[in-house]
Amino acid sequence: MAVGRRAVITNSLYHGHTLVEVVTVVLVLSILTCIAVPRLDFGAVWGARADAVVQRLATDLRHTRVLAITHAAGNPDGFVLVMQGVEPYRSYQIVDRHDRTVVTTCHLPAGVQCGGGRRFEFGPLGNLQNGSDTRLGIRAEGKSYRLEIVPATGAVQWYRDDHQK
Repeated sequence: MAVGRRAVITNSLYHGHTLVEVVTVVLVLSILTCIAVPRLDFGAVWGARADAVVQRLATDLRHTRVLAITHAAGNPDGFVLVMQGVEPYRSYQIVDRHDRTVVTTCHLPAGVQCGGGRRFEFGPLGNLQNGSDTRLGIRAEGKSYRLEIVPATGAVQWYRDDHQK
C-alpha cells in the first residue's frame, strides 16, 4: 500500500507544462496574431473617435447655453464658446461674458480640423446673440461633420456629411 500512496503523491507534484508545450502554444498564438491583426478595421475605431470629438463639442455648446440660462439672474451678458487661434482651431474656451472668467478650456485631439464659426454667444434666454456664428465644420479621420445652432432657440445639432468616403 505504501507504494500506491507514493505513486499518487508523486503524480500530484508534477502539474506543470513542459517547455516544449509552452513554446508550442506561444508559437501558435503568434501565428494567429500575425494573421488577424492586419485584417482588423482600425478605421472603424478611429471613426468612432471622430464621432466622439464632434459629440463633445456639441455637448460643450449646449453646456454654454445652459450656463447662460441658469445664471441669467446675475449675468445678463450670458456665456460664450470661443474657438482659440486661427483655423484650423486647436482648442476652445467657455467664457463668462459678464466678468470674462474662463469656465473651461478644451484642446482638440491631433488629426481634428475645425473651422468656420469662431464665436458662439448665448444670451440669458439661451438664444444666440446677434453677431454670433451659427455653423462649425469639423473634419477628422476622413469624415466631415457640421454643427449648426438655431439662433432663436440656441438648439445645437450636428450632422455627418455622408457624401465623403
